[in-house]
Amino acid sequence: MPPLAPPSTDSARRVLDCRGRALPLDRPHVMGVLNVTPDSFSDGGRYATVEAAVGRARAMAEAGATLVDVGGESTRPGALPVGLDEELARVVPVVEAVAREVPHVLISVDTTKGAVAREALRAGAHLVNDVTGLREGLGTAAAAAEYGAPLVVMHGLQKTGGSAPAGAYGDVVDDVAASLARSVARAHAAGVRDVVVDPGFGFGKTVAQNLRLIAEVGRLAERWPVLVGVSRKSTVGAVLGGDGPPAPVGERLSGSLGLAALAVARGASIVRAHDVRETADVLRVVGAALAASDAAVAADGP
Repeated sequence: MPPLAPPSTDSARRVLDCRGRALPLDRPHVMGVLNVTPDSFSDGGRYATVEAAVGRARAMAEAGATLVDVGGESTRPGALPVGLDEELARVVPVVEAVAREVPHVLISVDTTKGAVAREALRAGAHLVNDVTGLREGLGTAAAAAEYGAPLVVMHGLQKTGGSAPAGAYGDVVDDVAASLARSVARAHAAGVRDVVVDPGFGFGKTVAQNLRLIAEVGRLAERWPVLVGVSRKSTVGAVLGGDGPPAPVGERLSGSLGLAALAVARGASIVRAHDVRETADVLRVVGAALAASDAAVAADGP
């Protein structure tokens, strides 16, 4: 395996500079999903108007979301690509309205297009979330660098979901870590200061590979801030379904919460979720337990 990039400094790892607004990582945070698309796998079409999207952003902030992730192009398996003009029309008015109406929430723009990232940042977004991990170009990194915004880089063998072909990985954790190290290096070379990594749960991995990545996410968290997105994913449905058919999307809450808790216990800092209140409650309890453990260790001394 190629050597991993060196870890960030402690200050860079523990606080993200979101365009002048600090996001401390000494406790876990919820990133609420705000899909302004007609075809997302879980809530497509529900927040297609600016008014509905702002209402949802406000509700998620009140339920405990520190961040909302605004996306105008679905990444579900089989989703059709969205043109630049259409994605701009979906995303930018929502970002502008949320920044104005819900100013205390941090806004992430979920896009692979540099032009969309730039216009969303101009409209008031605070960070950029690129599911391609810069494998398809540096446009989002250039936009993030220009506006002093953090960038989330995700691992995936393809843009949309689905299992990888047989033999795609040697060791999935080693391979994902090495790929993310390359993405982080590209982001830093483009001028991005704060980079968050996402192991890409559900993107080009089998059920077992997805689960192992969450169980071993601490190997990534030793080096970078980590975001995980496990909410309502097909792996959760497969596990809950056992030997039968997968659990329907609407019946995956308990499994999603279990994986979110495990990820945070292993070191993840941000959990991207549809069910914000429930996820925030779980992370509050897990975070309190971890803080109590840290305090006990500090009291015992070296």
